[in-house]
Amino acid sequence: MTRIVASRVLIEGAAGPIETLIEVPEQPRGIALVCHPHPLFGGTLENKIAQTLAKTLRSLGHVVLRPNFRGVGASAGTHDEGEGETEDMLALVDYARGRWGESPLVLAGYSFGAWVQTRVAKRLAEHGKPARRLVLVGTAAGFVSGARSYPAEAVPPDTIVIHGEKDTTVPLANVLDWARGIGLPVTVVPDADHFFHRRLHVIRAIIENAWHH
Repeated sequence: MTRIVASRVLIEGAAGPIETLIEVPEQPRGIALVCHPHPLFGGTLENKIAQTLAKTLRSLGHVVLRPNFRGVGASAGTHDEGEGETEDMLALVDYARGRWGESPLVLAGYSFGAWVQTRVAKRLAEHGKPARRLVLVGTAAGFVSGARSYPAEAVPPDTIVIHGEKDTTVPLANVLDWARGIGLPVTVVPDADHFFHRRLHVIRAIIENAWHH
């Protein structure tokens, strides 16, 4: 059985400490940063889809950092509509690269967390240190329930985008409109809603099947 070393640490961000669960496999081959859904609607690092992303990427050999956004758990600060959250995730990337070197970096996220990761990916690319790949599930894009708007950034064509056919929180049409503009394939899970009830194994299988392609 593969041995995993897990620890909860506080990593300094712009608004104070960021509570982060770090899981390190025996022979790391990369780094993965996993972001949870919207903190004002109950999102935490314990979210089931965030856990599924972390477990899958860990099994693929990555050191996984799974933080709580600002104001969640032991993380300092208050919700900042994605601006401060993006800065915090960039600080975590710097921390991870400082500790594990310039290993291949994967950015993964669910819902609000996926949207934040599109922003993080853009910033990293602008600074000449792009992520190797993105994995985005239930990506917040366009106008969603609650009259909130999420202008998702362009992402590379090999990004793994997974969305539920019957998502009523972020309609599939929103994600297709975003993806269409950048020529991005979207994997649609039939009958799945935003929360992918009884479909977590499907998320894992899609990622694993796509990983080496």
